Amino acid sequence: MNSIESITLDVADPTAADRFYTTAFGLDTQLRLRASQEPTTGFRGYTLSLTVSQPATVNGLIDAALEAGATTLKPVAKSLWGYGGVVQAPDGAIWKIATSAKKDTGPATRQIDDIVLLLGVEDVAASKRFYLDRGLTVAKSFGRMYVEFEAGSSPVKLALYRRRALAKDAGVAPDGTGSHRLAITGAAGPFTDPDGFAWEAAAPVPTP
Repeated sequence: MNSIESITLDVADPTAADRFYTTAFGLDTQLRLRASQEPTTGFRGYTLSLTVSQPATVNGLIDAALEAGATTLKPVAKSLWGYGGVVQAPDGAIWKIATSAKKDTGPATRQIDDIVLLLGVEDVAASKRFYLDRGLTVAKSFGRMYVEFEAGSSPVKLALYRRRALAKDAGVAPDGTGSHRLAITGAAGPFTDPDGFAWEAAAPVPTP
């Protein structure tokens, strides 16, 4: 089964970005950063979601992100599916922090249960077929709306969502041009998917 080995965000200032992600979310090994000045405007076509156990943890992570320099795209709020909010990091990446729980069951923590990379695609069914052909395995599928793949041992799950629906969920306009400012590393790569997201080959495991 193929899966994501790591994700890399292309940022203008890797040192500042590393400081933000460590301070805001406690992320280090799950996320790679590299310097890039590739032009990009508007919605980059993806979001990153942090799934946590309860509303208090959502609030804590959102507050930490805002204090570290993020901006609010969608304030935290209750919804039919749970509780969450959306922020944009100083480097431009969009992060959703959410829980399916509607009540706290204990003190707030900084524990992240899942990291999900959601790619906004024009045709969910076509992109699903593309990824199945490259060895990924479907975990959940809701017709032409949403597909989530098995993560295996990966720290990051991959999911597909219609681009316009994903932009709406993030609280931004769907239009955007230029670089995604994102690279995905895994055994299935290298390739570029139908929506222009680039996968890079995983580094070979050294032999003893």
